[in-house]
Amino acid sequence: MDEQILAVQRMQDYIAEHLNEEVNMAQLARVSLYSPWHSYRLFREHTGLTVAEYIRRLRLSKSAQRLKCGEGKVTQLAFDSGFGSVDGYQRAFRREFGCNPAEYAKTKVPVTLFIPYGVKFRHLRKEPINMENLQSVFVQLIHKGERKIIIKRGIKAEEYFDYCGEVGCDVWGLLSSMDSLCGEPVCLWLPKEYIKPDTSKYVQGVEVSTDYSGIIPEGFDIITLPEADYLMFQGEPFEEENFSDAITAVQQAIDKYDPSIIGYKWDDSNPRIQLEPRGTRGYIELRAVKK
Repeated sequence: MDEQILAVQRMQDYIAEHLNEEVNMAQLARVSLYSPWHSYRLFREHTGLTVAEYIRRLRLSKSAQRLKCGEGKVTQLAFDSGFGSVDGYQRAFRREFGCNPAEYAKTKVPVTLFIPYGVKFRHLRKEPINMENLQSVFVQLIHKGERKIIIKRGIKAEEYFDYCGEVGCDVWGLLSSMDSLCGEPVCLWLPKEYIKPDTSKYVQGVEVSTDYSGIIPEGFDIITLPEADYLMFQGEPFEEENFSDAITAVQQAIDKYDPSIIGYKWDDSNPRIQLEPRGTRGYIELRAVKK
């Protein structure tokens, strides 16, 4: 992989590890192995943000998550986020999210959190996948009750990268600010009956209760899914740079699996579900089954 890409990734990793500390270009230059000026230019070129903008947006999003969970008061979060005053924090929060911190803590209106995707992952997708060392895949039968899902549709995407190209990657940040029945946003491949004309099969959303009466963000739809059984396929934990291999291993295991050995068959009337690939837990995908 291009050494400049890896240099920016090292800077991103350093910021994530030292987010609650003072971070300057001298420190980032040491981890990037380039001069401060060149490091600054590379960072802006590959992330679209200056270092200061990147850190500010990331700190504000972390503080919004803490407000949502009731972890700290506005005054405390202002100084924890590196602001010299509460007024400065409130103004920055409003510019970023369109509401003030106290209002957000009270209403928990959905906001678009800043999700700092590592620059190296855009390039790893283009590299050949090595399937020589196959991993174990854990299979578990789970049940999902009737529920609603608030979704953002794409145009004709059938997978994550095309979807991001159509609607942008910020959708995940917005979904991450919303409460979900399963504790996190989901990605889905919709069956034909749930796809509107000229919209995508692949969507992202959050699962909510059937009596949900909260806010539906502009441009989103809400659909109702029946209760269903699912087979959950979970791969082994993986290094983040190996995420493509991890996804491929699980999806190949699903394609080869015969649910009749446990008395089921595939149920393609319900969406296939993908959770965010996290190296610490392994890649997870769910496919519906029926007796």
